[in-house]
Amino acid sequence: MLSAVALVSWGTARADIYKYVDAAGNVYFTDAPLQGSRYTLEWHRESRKIAREVKPRVESSIAARGRVITSKPAPKLSQSQSQRRERYHSLVLANARRYGLSPSLLHAVIRAESAYNSTAVSRAGAQGLMQLMPGTAARYGVRDSFDPAENIRGGSAYLRDLLDMFDQDVKLALAGYNAGEGAVIKHGRQIPPYAETQDYVRKVLRFYAAERPNSFIMSAR
Repeated sequence: MLSAVALVSWGTARADIYKYVDAAGNVYFTDAPLQGSRYTLEWHRESRKIAREVKPRVESSIAARGRVITSKPAPKLSQSQSQRRERYHSLVLANARRYGLSPSLLHAVIRAESAYNSTAVSRAGAQGLMQLMPGTAARYGVRDSFDPAENIRGGSAYLRDLLDMFDQDVKLALAGYNAGEGAVIKHGRQIPPYAETQDYVRKVLRFYAAERPNSFIMSAR
């Protein structure tokens, strides 16, 4: 099994986070309260409180079960990929702060999903940098999945929700991102026995390790 990886960028997660829904089921994440009766507040999260709550669990998990990944390291980014990564880095940082995520984790997901190609389309119809399916894009109010700013915002919001849904377990959040949260729940809140999903989780963690070479990443077993 994969165990938890540090989720929150402790030094940068400063703003509170609010989640609202409207009558049409659209989801809104903001760093300030929304005004108007059309919005219903689902939850309000204090980012500093999240950091205090999650960090001890991550450190405890590392101390109890820590083993480093022994699989081959991630290949280096090509020159064109590095240029595209730099192009979207500011958007990654902004959304990492907004949703209390690690920028390195966001970069790892984007690299695994599209290799920083904002016009990428999968055979299943997923689109853009974070490969949003049309239903997921609509769920998070993304009107144009090929717009990098909208795509990264929607993908970051979805990843934040998955982490909250699975108690900050990165392995399950990544599995849910790939196969859908329903598949993770169906299989007893474990990584589904799909080769594609299992390979995807390992790939993202390898890319995460490449983003943070001094970080302690957990075994994929």
